[in-house]
Amino acid sequence: VKLVVVHKGQDKILSMTLGELPNAKAASADTDQKDSGKSGRGNVTVPNLGLTLAPANSVAGAGKEGVVVTDVDPNSPSAERGFKEGDVILEVAGKLVSNPADVRDAITTARNENKNSVLVRVKSGDSSRFVAMPVAKG
Repeated sequence: VKLVVVHKGQDKILSMTLGELPNAKAASADTDQKDSGKSGRGNVTVPNLGLTLAPANSVAGAGKEGVVVTDVDPNSPSAERGFKEGDVILEVAGKLVSNPADVRDAITTARNENKNSVLVRVKSGDSSRFVAMPVAKG
């Protein structure tokens, strides 16, 4: 595809090749799952984020750090906040994440501390941004 961008006041035409992320083994962050970590806390209830996640290092082109978004429910809080397939979640509540369980644990911790939202650092392409995600109970 041809893409026209404005750079320093001038139009530039770039050629790009479109592709698809390969099917990856994904874990959903919006389900109740038995905690397999060392904490032994049992079942963990996680707010419905509407995201399907996979470790970034398991998805070609996503990099080695963070957790890649492989699917977004269009009617979810995540979609409302601009999450897209291919975004990479780097941090949740100031903690680096490397797998979907890290995301789930950080959100569960915030809920247990009665926080209304957590700050999520998301990488989209070459830029990153912070997004406040609601985690309040109810």
